[in-house]
Amino acid sequence: MSAREQSNNLQNAIWEGSVPLDIRLSPSECTIYDQADPYLIQFPRVSYLPFVLRQLHAFFTPFLIEPASAPHEGWFSYEDVPLKWHYPVGLLYDLFSGAPPAQANGPDQDEHSPTQQRRPTLPWRVTIHFTEWPGDQLVQPDSEGKVLHDAFINSVKEADFLRNGTAKGIMSLSKDDSTQLWTAVQQHDRSAFDSVNQKLLYAQGTPMRHIPLKIYLPSSPSASEPSSGHLRVVQSLITPYLPGTKEPQTLGSALHALLPALFPSRRTPILAKPILHGAVVPMNAHVEELLREAAYLDGWLHLGLMMMG
Repeated sequence: MSAREQSNNLQNAIWEGSVPLDIRLSPSECTIYDQADPYLIQFPRVSYLPFVLRQLHAFFTPFLIEPASAPHEGWFSYEDVPLKWHYPVGLLYDLFSGAPPAQANGPDQDEHSPTQQRRPTLPWRVTIHFTEWPGDQLVQPDSEGKVLHDAFINSVKEADFLRNGTAKGIMSLSKDDSTQLWTAVQQHDRSAFDSVNQKLLYAQGTPMRHIPLKIYLPSSPSASEPSSGHLRVVQSLITPYLPGTKEPQTLGSALHALLPALFPSRRTPILAKPILHGAVVPMNAHVEELLREAAYLDGWLHLGLMMMG
């Protein structure tokens, strides 16, 4: 199989990846408590939960104590933790569900592994609320979807700036291209998305400067974020090549530089494993190749960690 075929197969797998969701109306907002039927959906991993709010509101309206609530007032939680609506569904699932990631060498056999202690069943059950917005933890979207659009585009701009040292790529897109990009995200249309995204990812005459990479770490609650799911986001300037050399930067070398206590080895995961799109990522993967082949739709590598032992 050629490198191009392998690349296309990987990107197909990422785009076709999905999470089966079992969405339940919050009992405190339901006229029959917890007896309303669930809303079941196979949801794309790279997509965003607010895209299904209108369908959910229509589905649950007969059971709402406050039926006058609006669709955009809906928010999601998992085990009482509000889910950040601007995170892709696949990332949320990897961070919160406790599901074991896919691995090239089969399931982790460590009997002390947390993934062995807890193997949740699918579909992933989350709760939808239409009242009592958690304003201390989530920014509330508007009825026209502008807040969601702006959050996505700002993330794309930040990724573009990191890659090229300028956001000229995204800023110079035509109005039609900009509209097509956002519509493709909403409609989960890979062909339409790729035709615009390739212009950003492969800017002519511009070598890649830095890798847009965010790492999500479990952490203790703080005064500023008392119950936010206890996540800490780590990011720094990661270059495609090791500083001062022409040797490609690997994920292992990047993680060792950013989090040496968690990744004392550049080659072997000892205390934690990196997770991307529900799978363990090899430590020897080149970060630039990983970005071009497996970035989320906003242009970022959103990396979760699975603790070992």
